[in-house]
Amino acid sequence: MYVTFQPPASLARYVRMFWVFEYNVPDGEPYIYRSLADGCAEMVFHYKGRFAQLDGSCDQTAVVHAQTSRYRRFLTHGSFGIFGAYLYPSALPQLFGLSSEAFSNQMPELSAVCGTEGSLLEERIMTARYHHQRVEILSAFLQSQLDKRKPAETAAHHAIKTIIKAQGMVNITELASDLCLSSRQFERNFKAYAGFSAKTYSRIIRFQRAVSRYGRIEENLTGLAYECGYYDQSHFIHDFKEFSGYHPRQYFSGKPEGIEYRED
Repeated sequence: MYVTFQPPASLARYVRMFWVFEYNVPDGEPYIYRSLADGCAEMVFHYKGRFAQLDGSCDQTAVVHAQTSRYRRFLTHGSFGIFGAYLYPSALPQLFGLSSEAFSNQMPELSAVCGTEGSLLEERIMTARYHHQRVEILSAFLQSQLDKRKPAETAAHHAIKTIIKAQGMVNITELASDLCLSSRQFERNFKAYAGFSAKTYSRIIRFQRAVSRYGRIEENLTGLAYECGYYDQSHFIHDFKEFSGYHPRQYFSGKPEGIEYRED
């Protein structure tokens, strides 16, 4: 089961959606989930079951999974339930006072980011009886962070959302000019709120567009590459392998790890 919930209007600038992913795994059988490169951040709560990273890292109950240019693999044995908030990367500095650039490719525990407040939030999310309760609890927490900081909308926020809306197919020089910023000013501000350079960020968003086509394309990878804004198939294959660990043909024609939520 994979379901999503829209955020309150007051949080829509910061939260793209809330989500729940539950999956029944036969007892004792291994299940591997692969997270892919993503231009947005997430708050993730494992309210049922535990995952451990296959690089040897210990499992964590509640984490802030920052925007990332890497893929990760996680292992669990048994059924699980995960609740999360899908955040714009600029939400890290806006809601938590964190540097998006410093947190890129990081996955710290929630308590390390939010201290005692984070530990209390984790306990409330874990013990909630219904998903709507979790949405209400996390919405109230994020709203309190917003009320404390009262962040202003900047040119960088506009640029991030422009790139996401255009699915990565944006002329960066023209975007900087439209915002009346020099290339150097634009890149410095963009990186502070998005965590990556505008070029890298656009590559990740283009890749995410390609990934979203899972289950809805034929075998024509060249057509998909052009549709998603790549110059040629080799460019597409290079980015796809870097951001997912898969050759695109393997991803689209096989059964990639952790794809169940896309098949619901």
